Amino acid sequence: MIQIPRLSPPLVLLGLAGALGLALLVGNQVSSRPPEVGPLEPVVAAPAERLEVVHLQVGQTFGEVLQRAEVGWSDQNSLLLAFREQANPRRMRDGTRITLRWYPEGDDLRGVDVTLSRDETVRLLRDEAVWSSDLVRTPVWVDTVFVSGAVESILWNAVIDNPALADLPSRDRALVVDWMDKVFQWQVDFSRQVREGDSYRLTFEREVRPDGSMRSGHLIAAEYVNQGTPYRAIWFDPNDDGDGTFYDEEGKSVRRAFLLKPIPLSRISSRYSNARLHPILNTVRAHRGVDFAAPVGTPIQATSDGVVVYADRKGDLGKLVEIRAPNGWVSRYGHLSGYGPGIRVGTRVRQSQIIGYVGMTGLTNGPHCHYELRRNGVALDPLSINLPPGDPVPTSDWGRWALESEERLTLLATLPGPPILRVAENPDADSSESPPDPGGD
Repeated sequence: MIQIPRLSPPLVLLGLAGALGLALLVGNQVSSRPPEVGPLEPVVAAPAERLEVVHLQVGQTFGEVLQRAEVGWSDQNSLLLAFREQANPRRMRDGTRITLRWYPEGDDLRGVDVTLSRDETVRLLRDEAVWSSDLVRTPVWVDTVFVSGAVESILWNAVIDNPALADLPSRDRALVVDWMDKVFQWQVDFSRQVREGDSYRLTFEREVRPDGSMRSGHLIAAEYVNQGTPYRAIWFDPNDDGDGTFYDEEGKSVRRAFLLKPIPLSRISSRYSNARLHPILNTVRAHRGVDFAAPVGTPIQATSDGVVVYADRKGDLGKLVEIRAPNGWVSRYGHLSGYGPGIRVGTRVRQSQIIGYVGMTGLTNGPHCHYELRRNGVALDPLSINLPPGDPVPTSDWGRWALESEERLTLLATLPGPPILRVAENPDADSSESPPDPGGD
């Protein structure tokens, strides 16, 4: 007979505690290991719908697309009625993308998406036997872009090839070049005054689509240093209506009463001269204007606000438009292939409005726009005169302008470039001096 020795109560408790501790230690080691499972069989889910994408062909209608897809007559009529609530089917452009969404089984149509533009899609959905429509807008977000660079040859390459803009589509980078040209066109002619070593820096806001393209945008602040001279432009909208403009650090408008040229980024093929050898007549005669070469059909802008006083053929100049501006100024545009929308005698035009298109009418040996600028009947060289300035920041808005311009110049100063000094002072609202005449020389 085996006798088990008796343990005192403290020893029993100690033994139980040790056993419990060992069990916890073993349990923690086991639970810390990830469970081992075998490979799982893939699960294949059936698609929720079957897609068919078609593009509207030349002369084809939306109804014909539905008919060709064998959509029933009742559905066709209901679809067209629902579509008309958002858009006109007769105004659908060639190439419009139409996505037919079918149920995965059978020939029942589930929905139709009609892409009107990059920003709007009409979505048509079936609700039992009735079709309904909704206008879906492409979502966007707003961001601010900072970029600076140096010019080695031409501004176009300096912007298009800038690594900081590599994520922007090429058409958006081209738009940035266009913005710069429009803002600085009164200070720098980017077609002939750019020099190696010039530099730029700018900030702009943009609305970005999911695909990375830009819906809209505009410069906030910009600088271009041309041959050592910095030119700066700051966006300011006194009325908060989106119709603002650009001013320099002193609050003076960078805009002038006249554009330097009627065609942005165009090449000068012939300058103003009192004695020029005519390329066709081979005789020496005065050339009272500047020729801007461009392909046939290139839009031509009015260089100032004014009224059209002539729009017809006129001798060697072919199709000609004349615009009368305030204070005796007249601008002339010759050799046009055609006139802009609504351009006729008596039409009021705004600066940068399209008034015609480059052509070869009249006496010319190549497509270009002959541009003249006259004051009180006297022809002047458009490239050498001091053009009258635009209006400065209104005195009543100077307080807000000072704050906003300081913020925007601070953004610009975060980029590499020359230091920015503020020298603007609040103009005296009670000053007896009269404001500058925007029509002066």
